[in-house]
This record gives sequence, structure tokens and C-alpha cells, in this order.
Amino acid sequence: MSWIILAIGCVCLVEGLVLALAPSRIEDILAALRDMPVEARRLIGLIAIVAGAALVSLARWMIP
Repeated sequence: MSWIILAIGCVCLVEGLVLALAPSRIEDILAALRDMPVEARRLIGLIAIVAGAALVSLARWMIP
């Protein structure tokens, strides 16, 4: 359970940093996503899921 809380905390930290440090870039990113085809957005999402699962697995392997 502590792993889940840690992961959610890390996501909130990164998202908060993006919003605090570059709020105008969020609009540019959203506009770029809106212009992408649905299949490309789905592929980006799947890649993010695989990368996230790999990082969580690596972290759990590194920390006993």
C-alpha cells in the first residue's frame, strides 16, 4: 500500500511542477494533442503505461 501512496505522490509532484513552472506550455501541449489523430494519442498512452510499469518494476527490484 505504501508503494501506491508513493507513486501517487510522485505523480502529483511532477504534475504540480509542470503547472507551477510552465503554465503557458500546458496550453501548447493540449493544442498539439488536439491536433493529433486518436490512434497517435492512444499509442502515446500505451507507451506511457509500459514505461511506467517498467519504472515501478525497476524501483521494486532495486529497493528490497
